[in-house]
Amino acid sequence: MTVRRVNVVILVLLVIAFLIILHRNLLNLNDFLKQENPDTASGMVLPFETDFLSDHKVIRTGDEIPVVITAPEERLGATVTAMNSIYRNSKANVVFSIVTLNESVVHLRTWLSKTDLKHKIIVFDLKILTGKIPTDPQKVEAVKPLTFARFFLPVFLPEAEKVIYLDDDVIVQGDIQELFDSSIKLGHAAAFSEDCDSASSKGIVRGAGNQNSYIAFLDFKKEAIKKLGMRANTCSFNPGVFVANLTEWKQQNITSQLEFWMERSAKLVCVLLFYKSRTLSFKIPEPFLYVIFRNKIYKVKTDFNNQFPS
Repeated sequence: MTVRRVNVVILVLLVIAFLIILHRNLLNLNDFLKQENPDTASGMVLPFETDFLSDHKVIRTGDEIPVVITAPEERLGATVTAMNSIYRNSKANVVFSIVTLNESVVHLRTWLSKTDLKHKIIVFDLKILTGKIPTDPQKVEAVKPLTFARFFLPVFLPEAEKVIYLDDDVIVQGDIQELFDSSIKLGHAAAFSEDCDSASSKGIVRGAGNQNSYIAFLDFKKEAIKKLGMRANTCSFNPGVFVANLTEWKQQNITSQLEFWMERSAKLVCVLLFYKSRTLSFKIPEPFLYVIFRNKIYKVKTDFNNQFPS
């Protein structure tokens, strides 16, 4: 072997050795960073971000915009994220009414004490649902009380004339002021976004199928539905984001009407008064709202309520 070939071989071996050392060093650095920042490891739950407020302090003036949002114990992080998104994208004078259960109050107060958010915590009194949900222990366990909090908006905000309701899984990417300023036609108690108008409304509800028409939620073979004269192919609406005219809501006794159907359904749950499937029974609010608002759907812009499959 010539001297030139020996030099080439030595050079190749040196390059390989260098790459091996570099690779090991990078691996060690990666391990070190993981040890220094354990919260970023896969599967870790990050703490609530409360410092976003210091980066987005704005002067909030003008009329108050009441926003009602629910906060189940198992979804407090989602509620915080939703509030965060509203605050980041608007300079409006937003006041949050956070509806939660007793078990979550301390946790919420601890977090909110570190913020400048205007808010009040409303403890949802479970007595309000007495006689309105099934008494079967197995069914009661499956019922999420805060699912029906939206039915009682005038109870939470008796002085308000207009309010925005948001589910805890909502992310607001625009100015909430625009949604609040949505006009509601005279004689209508609320404005919703119809599912059929949304390009992303092809979500699936277990046991129901595509959730963009009444037939996905209501059993049109039931006499109770037949008597209402509802059409099965009518486009449904998503009650996760809506604007309510509480003056009209109270005049039309919307809450009382919803309570009536809940009580009737609770008594006849064994025959499913109008639920499409037992898997949906008292787990979602849509059927009750579809029945009450069947002839008075006023639409807001669809981009306020895009939906995505879960």
